[in-house]
Amino acid sequence: MRKSLAAALLIATAANAAYAQSGDDANRQVSGVLGLEAHATKEVEQDTVHITMSAQEQGPDAATVSRNLTQKANSAMSVAKGQSGVQVQTGNVSLYPTTNRDGKITAWRGRTELQMTSRDFGAVSRLASQISNQMQMDGVSFSLSREAQEKTQAELTNQAIQAFRDQAQNNTKAFGYSSYTIRQVQVGSNAPMMPRPYAMKAMAMSADAAAAPPMQLEGGKTQVTVTVSGTVQMK
Repeated sequence: MRKSLAAALLIATAANAAYAQSGDDANRQVSGVLGLEAHATKEVEQDTVHITMSAQEQGPDAATVSRNLTQKANSAMSVAKGQSGVQVQTGNVSLYPTTNRDGKITAWRGRTELQMTSRDFGAVSRLASQISNQMQMDGVSFSLSREAQEKTQAELTNQAIQAFRDQAQNNTKAFGYSSYTIRQVQVGSNAPMMPRPYAMKAMAMSADAAAAPPMQLEGGKTQVTVTVSGTVQMK
């Protein structure tokens, strides 16, 4: 019995010593770990424009309003399809009644949209002008194309990685170590904000209204940022 107890105590003592040794090793390892974060940022021209055209109608019945809206939308779409370099699609369509105090329907109102996207600012501006006697310009916004975003991110990734390495090297020397190894690292980038349309003031249009002149469009700039973060083990 005494021999068994002594053996058990010996095993427990050895296990505790091994655990303490591993804990000391871990502490020594952690003491030389450094967390870093580096950024690379560039302002780039927004190369894509989004224009929303809309038409509104009001009439005594839903069928009349719907028919007039459809005619305007179809007419504008037929013109838009003839313009190369511009993507066109139908936007939101709504039709709803207006009522008096007694809840009786007094009229019907409707609205339809045409959404245009292009990297050719001149072409889409001319198209908006051509169909402005059918639909008014309701909103304009700008964004960065996927191709331009990926190209810029690839360029910035190299810069951010180099900045991370420079930080690691400089901090390693500053802390009195001679070298380092990368423990873990993450590379991420920001997504440019979704385009926010600039609302245009609504104006009533007659059927024979003259087309508005083309608008000069300037997309402005947006920021693209790549971030490299992680930890290094200084030696």
